[in-house]
Amino acid sequence: MDRGITAEISLEALSQNLAEIRKLAGGRAVIAVVKADAYGHGAVEVSRRLEREGVEFLATAFTSEARELREAGINSPIIVLFDPDPGDIFSYDLIPVISDNKTASHLSSEALRRGRELIVHIKVDTGMGRMGLKDNAVEDIIDIARFPGLLIDGVMSHFSEADLADHSFAVRQIESLRSLRQALKQKGIRPRLYHIANSAAIINLPEACFDAVRPGIMLYGYSSLQSGAEVVSVAGNHVSFLRPVMSLKARLIRLRRLCSGTPVSYGRTFVTKRDSLIGVMAAGYADGFSRCFSNNAEVLVRGRRVPVAGRVCMDLTMLDLTDVEDVAEGDDVVIVGRQGSESIDACECALRADTIPYEILTSLGRPAHKVYI
Repeated sequence: MDRGITAEISLEALSQNLAEIRKLAGGRAVIAVVKADAYGHGAVEVSRRLEREGVEFLATAFTSEARELREAGINSPIIVLFDPDPGDIFSYDLIPVISDNKTASHLSSEALRRGRELIVHIKVDTGMGRMGLKDNAVEDIIDIARFPGLLIDGVMSHFSEADLADHSFAVRQIESLRSLRQALKQKGIRPRLYHIANSAAIINLPEACFDAVRPGIMLYGYSSLQSGAEVVSVAGNHVSFLRPVMSLKARLIRLRRLCSGTPVSYGRTFVTKRDSLIGVMAAGYADGFSRCFSNNAEVLVRGRRVPVAGRVCMDLTMLDLTDVEDVAEGDDVVIVGRQGSESIDACECALRADTIPYEILTSLGRPAHKVYI
């Protein structure tokens, strides 16, 4: 049998989420973030649906991701956020994000060599402290604008904490980008698109939307979540108008009846307190089901929540099924999704693992066998 987890991806839910984003964006361009295999949902099929829905741009982290989309027949404009490799940029007609003058110089030289004009976006650091032009951003962009062969079509930045209830730092970042735009305008440099709004900002900070928005997690049905931080605009586990796009399930491959006092899995961290029915799920941490879920998560079997029993193994995980009626080998185990009247989403899993839903979706989704519905 095939190992691991099956992911069911609802492309209809993806389309509905995009429609809600468009409403919030007020007609602005949408830059749909499909990096990291579309957050584990499968970048090719997700991009095909988004292209069909007329999304203005796709965004990947690296040129290798963009190359995969082009080779699969995706024709939409693709912005590459972090890896402006000149060969792929020109060969696959990509839009690089430039974070320093050295990269701009290399791309300019290649554009001249090929006799082409290259559309680029410029990244400025307004507070993330990761990548982008910073202290002399205005002067640097003026210099880049002088490089032959480059057309600056966009200027972007990245929020560090737009998902917190305290918006004060996010507002400072917005003001920094707004001031930069004004300064460049006075110098005669007028890129068509300024963009900084991620999913959290699209929901919480309409003043951040500028000329385009960059939804990521929102496309896939979730709002931002940070462990230990106050998060706004989360109704229950996700924003109520969004639909989770992915459900994840595995199979029960063994049922074992164990006497009271029997240890289960590595380290004997779970010992049965009664005569118990223990099920073996064919998925473990090699499949993205984190070891953090050891004795610390629930899944759905026959429409009931059941706990993980003992430590998660590399390929298998044990479940306490004692209170589940009519369970059988071969039954589905729902890790994320709905079964009967019960549901578990990626936010719940993230809280249990002290992480964020982004990590849950990418960790479980990317290695999963995907079925598109």
